[in-house]
This record gives sequence, C-alpha cells and structure tokens, in this order.
Amino acid sequence: MTADHWWIAALLALAAGIALLGLRGWVVSNRDQRSQQALQSALRPRDAAATPAAPPTPRRSLRQHWLDAIAAFGERFNGGRIEAALLAPEDRLLLDQAGWNTQAGTAIFLGLRVLIAVATVLAVLAFNESTGFSRVMVIFGALAFGILLPKFALRAWAMRLRKQVRAELPLLIDLLRLLQGVGFSMDQSLQTLGDKLRNAIPVLGREIHQANLAYMHGRSREQSLRRLGESFDDEDLRSLVQLILQVHAHGGAVQEPLRQFSLRLREQRRSTLKEKVGKLSVKMTVVMMLTLLPALMLVLAGPAIIALASALTKLD
Repeated sequence: MTADHWWIAALLALAAGIALLGLRGWVVSNRDQRSQQALQSALRPRDAAATPAAPPTPRRSLRQHWLDAIAAFGERFNGGRIEAALLAPEDRLLLDQAGWNTQAGTAIFLGLRVLIAVATVLAVLAFNESTGFSRVMVIFGALAFGILLPKFALRAWAMRLRKQVRAELPLLIDLLRLLQGVGFSMDQSLQTLGDKLRNAIPVLGREIHQANLAYMHGRSREQSLRRLGESFDDEDLRSLVQLILQVHAHGGAVQEPLRQFSLRLREQRRSTLKEKVGKLSVKMTVVMMLTLLPALMLVLAGPAIIALASALTKLD
C-alpha cells in the first residue's frame, strides 16, 4: 500500500471509532432510560386504581438522539487540551449570546467541530488527487475549514439574535411603560413580560423569563439581569438594565425616564437610518455612472452614429 492509502485507512478507522463512540453514547442513554422506566414501574404501587396514572413519557425524536450522541462524544473533550484549543473566550461569548452556554451546548459545539473536521478531511482525501506538498496543504485547509465552519454558523446565528434584540428593544420599553402606568411594580412588570408577553418580544422575553427564574431561585435582581445586560453587547440595552436595577433598588417614578429613553433611542435610530440613506445615495451614484450612463449615451448618440456611418458609406 502507498502512503496515501495508509492515510485514508487511518482516517477511516478514526471516523469509524468516532461513530462507534457516538453510537455507544446513544445506546447507553437508551439503556439508562429503559432502566429508569423499569425502576419506576417496579416502585409503582400495586393498587393502580387508587393512584393517578403517570403521564406517558414523550418519545424522543431522531434529531434529539443524534444531539445526545454528539453531546456524549463532545463531553469526552471537556477540561482537556482539545477544549482549550477549540473553545476560545470569543466562542464562549457566542455560545452565551445564542443561549447555548451550558454543559450540553458546549459539548455539542465541540463534538460538531471535531466531527465536521474529520468528515471534511475524509472527503478531500477521497476526491482530491493532488500529490506532494499541495496535497498536504489541501488537507490542512480542509481541516481548518471543518473546524471553523461551526464557529461561522454560530457567529451568524448570534449576529441574527443581536439584530433581533435591537429591533425588539423599543417595544420592550413601550411595554414596560404601559405596565408601569397601570400600577405594576418593577418585579410584577418583569414577571408579566417574561410570562404573558413573551410572544411579542421572543428573544428579550426569553431572556427576561430566564432572569425571573434565576431571581426566584435565590439570585439577586442584579445577578439575574447580568446576562441580559452583557451578553448582547448593546449599550442601550445595558442602560435599560441599569435603569431597571436602580428602580428596583430605590423605587420612584419610572414612566418619565422610560419616555425620555424611548425618544432618545428612536431619535438615535432615525439619525442612523439617515446616515445609511446618505451613504446609499453615494453608492447608487457610482452604480448609475457605471450602468445607466453608458446606456443613456447609447440611446442619445446611437442615431447620430448610425447616420454618420451611413453617410460615410454613401461617400465611398
């Protein structure tokens, strides 16, 4: 066998080992689930008529099984050098913004980076026929692409969430003003926003709901709202969280500060849109010069050019 064949065989063996590890994690999770169900059925009292029947356990989807297998595979790298190399502080911030900064989310992210990197290298070895140094460079490029692809996807998702947070912030301020105007306290307003008005502001409503749960479990209001103020890297949202904390700690009327904050935020966004429109008009001027001006010159000067050409042909 040649050296290339040995490389392909080694990587195939590595991929098979990774697949077996994921399958083993899936089998172990299913076995534990069956054991727990058998234990619960054994501990159930014999007089089933006297006790209400437990609700049936929902069947887990194939996607959830695959996520559990990837998480079981990624947990093997927790606390090691691979986690230190593949999980930078920037990646943790992106996971926090996407709501995946948990043990399971971190394990899934690590498992996906390793699996996609190995799959990309295997695909390159199977379909690329280059030799020598160029083959080594292609393999390293495929490995880097496979490692960075999950990070690019996570960054795009976090950027989408940040844009959605900026779009939901004015509505959050208006809802908070409305709830304060009908006599709710700050705690009651946050509970209502996180429970009953979550559909109006999906991202911020979910974050407020998580902050309310942390506050109910014993954390202070400042600790529970820390993630909301720091994760999305938005200065306006951070200022709103500081205002909420001040009102929660010292009390006082908050409708007028919220109204001023809402007006300032809308004025700032209006000026930002005007700036974007001004830049867009300059860019469109260049586009019109490159596309519309040649067509306009052709329409205006075309008949004169055709008449001049016909006159010159008649002279000949």
